[in-house]
Amino acid sequence: MSFLVVQILTGLAYGMLLFMISVGLSVIFGLMGIVNLAHGVFFVVGAYLALSVLDMGANFLVALGVAMLAMALLGVMIERFLLFRSYGNELNQVLLTFGLAFVLADVIKMIWGARLQSLPTPAVLDFSVTLAGITFPTYRLAVVLVGCIVAVVLWYLETRTRTGAIIRAGVDDREMVSALGINITLVFAGVFAFGAALAGMGGVLGGPILGMYPDMGFDILVLSLIVVVLGGLGTWKGAFVGGILVGMVQIFGQAYFPSLSLVIVFLLMAVVLLIRPSGLFGRSHAT
Repeated sequence: MSFLVVQILTGLAYGMLLFMISVGLSVIFGLMGIVNLAHGVFFVVGAYLALSVLDMGANFLVALGVAMLAMALLGVMIERFLLFRSYGNELNQVLLTFGLAFVLADVIKMIWGARLQSLPTPAVLDFSVTLAGITFPTYRLAVVLVGCIVAVVLWYLETRTRTGAIIRAGVDDREMVSALGINITLVFAGVFAFGAALAGMGGVLGGPILGMYPDMGFDILVLSLIVVVLGGLGTWKGAFVGGILVGMVQIFGQAYFPSLSLVIVFLLMAVVLLIRPSGLFGRSHAT
């Protein structure tokens, strides 16, 4: 029973990291129709930037804020100067972002090297707690809490703010939103920046748990795409539930079937798509 509870908590922590990177990817897909295969690199670059900031003597929260801001700016630059020219052409988007992912991975190798590194656990959370005879790292519990807070914030933004209403309307019909006089270009840039910042946040929070290496973005991207497909496009709820499902399946798969863990994740995706082709919370466009 102790082993089971530890695996569940570990799966939740991993699922929350997947949620934080996948939610931006989901909304970008759903609202903007952009296939951004460089999204996983935001996760890794954010972690490496945080490492450099920590090496300068800053604390973990400062490093987290710098990484999120830098990834938001990088996201806006990519969207405005590169992806903006390929709207409506999915093939160009795939080629552009996939190539960009390789370029950024090589830049990481040039600056930080190719070896496996990790972020230090914040000193205030660098201990374990024992509950009912089960010992578990406090930092991982904090990651679960942060993921839940992010989900609540996204719920509030979606259901209680004008910005959320605009984004929901944009997912359904972005041409109509533009016709109403709303600056859809600014909305697109903001969504892209927000998604990139959340990916950077996931990278920093995941650094002490997962470590980081230059090509990690590609591995994270595969799992993030599975989360998006499972949950459905354009919905934070889908990314939240999908992230937890994939995190749980991945952790339990590695514990019981190490060589088949990723296969089990793909099987889960196949089963969900057979039942609901649009994903768990995705909207069907069938008439």
